[in-house]
Amino acid sequence: MAFTCWLSRLRSSYSKTITNLRTSFFHHLQTRGANTTAITSPYHFSKQNPFRFTCSNSLLPITLAGSLAIHFQSPPPLCDASLDSPGIGGKGSTEFVVKGSHKHLPQELIEELKAICQDNMSMDYDERYFHGKPQHSFHKAVNIPDVVVFPRSEEEVSNIVKSCDKHKVPIVPYGGATSIEGHTLSPHGGVCIDMSLMQNVKALHIEDMDVVVEPGIGWMELNEYLEPHGLFFPLDPGPGATIGGMCATRCSGSLAVRYGTMRDNVISLKVVLPNGDVVKTASRARKSAAGYDLTRLVIGSEGTLGVITEVTLRLQKIPQHSVVAMCNFPTIKDAADVAIATMLSGIQVSRVELMDEVQVRAINIANDKNLPEFPTLMFEFVGTEAYAREQTLIVQKIISEHRGSDFVFAEDPEAKKELWKIRKEALWSCFAMEPKYEAMTSDVCVPLSHLAELISKSKKELDASPLVCTVVAHAGDGNFHTVILFDPKQEEHLREAERLNHFMVHCALSMEGTCTGEHGVGTGKMKVSYPLFEPAMHFMKFDTYSFGALAILTKDFHQPFWNLMSSCTMPVQQYATYKFKAKGHMTRNCDIMSTHTTD
Repeated sequence: MAFTCWLSRLRSSYSKTITNLRTSFFHHLQTRGANTTAITSPYHFSKQNPFRFTCSNSLLPITLAGSLAIHFQSPPPLCDASLDSPGIGGKGSTEFVVKGSHKHLPQELIEELKAICQDNMSMDYDERYFHGKPQHSFHKAVNIPDVVVFPRSEEEVSNIVKSCDKHKVPIVPYGGATSIEGHTLSPHGGVCIDMSLMQNVKALHIEDMDVVVEPGIGWMELNEYLEPHGLFFPLDPGPGATIGGMCATRCSGSLAVRYGTMRDNVISLKVVLPNGDVVKTASRARKSAAGYDLTRLVIGSEGTLGVITEVTLRLQKIPQHSVVAMCNFPTIKDAADVAIATMLSGIQVSRVELMDEVQVRAINIANDKNLPEFPTLMFEFVGTEAYAREQTLIVQKIISEHRGSDFVFAEDPEAKKELWKIRKEALWSCFAMEPKYEAMTSDVCVPLSHLAELISKSKKELDASPLVCTVVAHAGDGNFHTVILFDPKQEEHLREAERLNHFMVHCALSMEGTCTGEHGVGTGKMKVSYPLFEPAMHFMKFDTYSFGALAILTKDFHQPFWNLMSSCTMPVQQYATYKFKAKGHMTRNCDIMSTHTTD
């Protein structure tokens, strides 16, 4: 049933040309969101003593990031938790099939899910396979979900999670599935919670410039709803992404250089905890100094902490005027240098996007264009008409000082939309060059001052490879992407693609960067995230264990649990304070969360 909804969005979001390219590559393509959330746990709060957790004898997964291959075993001591990820090979493995064990789904659970969801559930193989194979990623798992449910309300999500918790069956929340690092895999089977039917706008506060939505609504659909009110939500990841999944992966997009990432644009969340309780992470106030910042902890947790069921978002006024500009450069380093110089000039650009000559060639082939095939920068300037034009002229001068050429700009709405559409569909354009290949799409991020060096080093390695590789970048904030096309049937292609991916990551880490700027860890980046997180790995595992994101939590990092304004939140905050040694000698009189802790 969700398939009809996906096809509807597919038709409305993409051009016919790109759709044809994709359908020649994928069996089913759905464009809706990254994923939403995940979780349940054998840990429970004791009503008699809110600071004591009881742990059932059920099996416990070792999980740090969404859809990891979780190995069920007895809970290890928190201080001794192994740092190895057991399901995806070693740190240097080129194995792309995520392993996992499979537990037979109890008939009792199936009956409970039928009672909760009525007709909104499916055990059809095609439906389960569709949800178990990422539509934008080559990553695979040994298992697929045993059942797919389509909740219509927060209450249904809560009841589903409670049932899964009772039977200790893993769950995988599922949004638009536009994530590309294997986030939506179900390596242990279990229950896939598809949030596509929860796409309502619950409240719009025009004077406060915020909106309350359900997680299944897409950012594109939300902006269509907001446009008549002169407002918009400024983050713009890939077409089809949903708000819940965008929270889960802490996404950003081309506008992040001006408006920030998802963590900067979410005011509060409602989350279903691993035991089925529903909590709120904050009020609707724009800022708060009360308690832990639980909202930010959930954002980017890729489903390992809870299931997001409601999101309150900051909105922006639609700019009065905008100008889109393009220019070419003889080398990609020249283009990156201009991006850095533009940011240092103090001009508040809305977008600074970079494409190499291979990516431009792919766009020409896929869209029957005739763009100059050189490294290219795209800018967007917003504000009043006079201010936007002034910014354009200043950047044009910077470009002329860095060997730039063919500077053109557009102010017509349709022309601007067409230019950005080309950039948004860059990935699908790549398949025009190798229609039968798959794509390893990777991203890294470094401090802006290192961007030109990183891109130059990576580009040299990519050009020397026998594989077709393209480069795109959110150059204004140091975020660099590459698309590596390869034949999954050829082992040497797999090794080469993985080698290039590792090269980029290690270059970024050596420059004080990160292994992913916006795609998230998922399955694909687990093997290369160790150098970045190893010093804090015990802390992260402890955080997952202490807040109950355990056995049934197999997904994308994104949703914890609480509500600063709710009594059910306080035990979580109190427990965390206690476990992290914030005892009496470390607290002030007003710090009520730790005054009652005991050893």
